Amino acid sequence: MIDCLHRLHRLLCPLAVVFFLTAGLAAGVAAQPAPTTAAPAAAMAPRVLACTACHGKEGRATPDGYFPRIAGKPAGYLANQLLNFRDGRRSYPQMTYLIEHLTDDYLREMAEHFAALDLPYPPPPAPQAPAAALEQGRTLVQQGDAARNIPACVACHGAAMTGVAPSIPGLLGLPRDYLNSQLGAWKTGQRRAHAPDCMADIARQLTPEEVSAVSAWLAAQPVAAGGKPARTLPAVMPARCGGVADVPVAAAAVR
Repeated sequence: MIDCLHRLHRLLCPLAVVFFLTAGLAAGVAAQPAPTTAAPAAAMAPRVLACTACHGKEGRATPDGYFPRIAGKPAGYLANQLLNFRDGRRSYPQMTYLIEHLTDDYLREMAEHFAALDLPYPPPPAPQAPAAALEQGRTLVQQGDAARNIPACVACHGAAMTGVAPSIPGLLGLPRDYLNSQLGAWKTGQRRAHAPDCMADIARQLTPEEVSAVSAWLAAQPVAAGGKPARTLPAVMPARCGGVADVPVAAAAVR
């Protein structure tokens, strides 16, 4: 799998660079004025063609690929991830190369562009794990494991798991390979977030079998409500998480 992904990256990276040079990201950096409002969608679309080389047309990636869908994700989450790539908290050279010279405001404009896209999700693929593994994944997602202080995924990502505006991402409509790789990256420290890095703390407690089970169950679920993020969580978050300081947390998590 790793060798396959590396070959895929080598094929896609030159394509992304071509789009980058011709579609306007670099030109946008050179000529960008001090922004006052976000650029209209028609103006931003040609500037983000490099993004669609990997994330699919209009940021709508397919469920059977490695790259995630970015269309319709909360703008705050997308902006945080672009900043994390640029500033080294997430490691993926192709992403860093494309955005390393872009300003905070320009990255936020890009995030707002993709967040505003309202596109349907395809049906999920058939389950890619045995029934026992899928049940293990469902239990962790919906109930967590109190004995190990692992909160349920739905406690932070919303009951429908479509995320919460403005900064918590949805977990559905993502390829299993992508979910696996991101949980693995948190376990090994290759993916980081602003402190306190709650996802890294959780991922480090999961076994490889649990990571696979969670990823398989999430990838097999249909996306409810058009994938739109919820406005609020129904209850406080069980832990403090960097980048979402505006979301209330349980008293026991406040330190």
